[in-house]
Amino acid sequence: MVAIIDYGVGNLFSLNASLNKIGQQACITNDINVINQASHIILPGVGAFSDAAKLLSASNMDKVLMNNKKPILGICLGMQLLFEKSYEFGITDGLGLIPGEIVPLKGKIHQKIPHMGWNKLDITNPSPILNGMQDQFVYFVHSFYANTNNKYITSVVEYDIAVTATVQKDNIFGCQFHPEKSGEVGLRLLKYFCEYK
Repeated sequence: MVAIIDYGVGNLFSLNASLNKIGQQACITNDINVINQASHIILPGVGAFSDAAKLLSASNMDKVLMNNKKPILGICLGMQLLFEKSYEFGITDGLGLIPGEIVPLKGKIHQKIPHMGWNKLDITNPSPILNGMQDQFVYFVHSFYANTNNKYITSVVEYDIAVTATVQKDNIFGCQFHPEKSGEVGLRLLKYFCEYK
């Protein structure tokens, strides 16, 4: 069973529907006991980093995630929260599960912000959740991105610069795009994640 963390932000129901579509039992929950019984954990998120970090802390979900050894997938803002800190509206600490920081696209690109729409993945390091996904298109909506060591970046997309699209550190995965909005490619990513052990 996959636990979808409910801490007040995120595309919970569309994500749950996507998991059901691939035949995966999922549960939207903020119950620590349920999360501890799950095989995999997904941390979704939309909105501002600082607000989401406060909600995670207030619900004790931050401690649950930091002390968990199960596979974790962060999606969009959920991926950003996996890092050490963000510079969105000041400086806010993240979970620190992956070294690096979340920085603004503004000032680094001449393209429209937020980065919104379909972009082509360029796989930079092998990852079990990206099998066969080179040059596949996925859907983004974001204004900040992960600045981290290349060894943690598993794919990028070009948006004037190489924007981090997916990351991995051991059992911790993240995707900046929305798999639940990325059609068959997104469903495949979710399936591969759920199969990861």
